[in-house]
Amino acid sequence: MRANGNPPVAPVPDLFDYDLWTGPAPLRPYDGLPHIRWWRTFMEYGNGIVGDMCVHMLDTVRWMLDLGWPQEISSQGGIFVQKEGKSNISDTQSAVFEYPELNCVWQHRSWGAPADPEYPWSFKLFGEHGTLAGSTMQADFFPYEKGDPIHFDVLYEKEKFPEDVTEDRIELNAAPATRLHMLDFLNAIENNSKPVADVMNGHISTASCILANVSMAVERPLVYDPEKMIVVDDAEATKLLQRPYRDPWKHPLPDEV
Repeated sequence: MRANGNPPVAPVPDLFDYDLWTGPAPLRPYDGLPHIRWWRTFMEYGNGIVGDMCVHMLDTVRWMLDLGWPQEISSQGGIFVQKEGKSNISDTQSAVFEYPELNCVWQHRSWGAPADPEYPWSFKLFGEHGTLAGSTMQADFFPYEKGDPIHFDVLYEKEKFPEDVTEDRIELNAAPATRLHMLDFLNAIENNSKPVADVMNGHISTASCILANVSMAVERPLVYDPEKMIVVDDAEATKLLQRPYRDPWKHPLPDEV
């Protein structure tokens, strides 16, 4: 997820409106089409690996354990190893999302080998009776004492939906869940109800990851007030929650939305 290359600066092709694509973000020197992966390697356009990959696993764990806003968020990291390329997102980072009875801990490295080759990108829940490891491909429950391990494989629907196989750039492991979410969303519209993937939960998970990046930047733990939408007693961190916009773009302030 960290394309750490050094492509040369080049003229913007006539087919591409680079200024419009960049929008309110800083205008980087053009060094190739930013899609599909290249944009992710710059903080100007995204939120690094924490905002790209941690958000999915934190969202899953929060859903499984019925967790709301963290009480405190802290994060440390930086570019420790892969310093040769243009990428300015962290290659090493940890984040702690603190709750009353547990901590959710995220760690990533874009270098070296995974700590668990079976679960390179995953969550692990350590409970009273065992450990549950889960990814988008599989899950395993390992009991501490009594009982046998339980293994789950991802559900594919290639026979039921053969178009999955020919769809360009599809993630086959995600296709069944995507279909179910689409149907659930349409059902929510029809019945004026909340979908399973409620937008507020998506907001909490996303904002928590952004706060982790802010914590790393200011080098201290943060306590967020979701009602006032500020970092408590920390004007510097609160200011970092809103990115400056490049002229002539204007930020949609709350009273203008």
